Amino acid sequence: MIFDSHSHTRFSADSEMEARAALRASEALGIGLVFTEHLDVDFPGENDFTFDPAAYWETYAPLRGERLRLGVEVGMTPETCAASRAFVARAPFDLVIGSIHVLDGQDLYYPAYYEAHAKEEAYTAYFAQMAACLKTHDFIDVLGHIDYIARYAAYANPELSYGAFQEAIDAVLRAAVETDTVLELNTRRLGERRAVKELVPIYTRYRELGGRYVTLGSDAHAADAIGAHFAAAEELAAATRLRIVTFKERRVELL
Repeated sequence: MIFDSHSHTRFSADSEMEARAALRASEALGIGLVFTEHLDVDFPGENDFTFDPAAYWETYAPLRGERLRLGVEVGMTPETCAASRAFVARAPFDLVIGSIHVLDGQDLYYPAYYEAHAKEEAYTAYFAQMAACLKTHDFIDVLGHIDYIARYAAYANPELSYGAFQEAIDAVLRAAVETDTVLELNTRRLGERRAVKELVPIYTRYRELGGRYVTLGSDAHAADAIGAHFAAAEELAAATRLRIVTFKERRVELL
């Protein structure tokens, strides 16, 4: 059974998705699900992207089983590594995703960072922080949405081109392989033909460097987004010879 290994319920500050609605959606699709609530320590702005791991576990443990796993998505910055490590140790998570959401204290969701930095500068900094954090955040299992910045970058052409950032992206991919971190194939943008085209060389290179596995993640914050574009993701994984996996009790589970 394929798993959607990246989703957010009401324990995440930016989601109101109810667990049972998410499970109904996943069951209708015949897929499993991992809840990966946001942990972004000291997140800039008004939202508190933290949660109580004990309350999370108490609430969802009765639902946990073959179809549902419980995880966390850690926002990676150099300054918050120790606090994130301590948080992850507070619950027996099945899966820990590490992602970049913040650069220089600014939320990459908003245009302010991009207004102050040219695209080459912004994307190079993004990948540099990602590669560095992979080496320090040795408590994560999966690198989340390598193309996150392309979702929101306020440039005329925000698309992520491997050819334009090959050296910076290779540093990330090498760090992932060296730290035995699985690469996520985030499906949020796979409805866009251009995005698929630009992602293929990245995952091909990951395979060339020794990567073997990917998780699939919709990054759903609403039940109707569960499993979005999974057919395209499965095609991309097959084309790049990467095996789709999920995690259970912090161990790779072959699907």
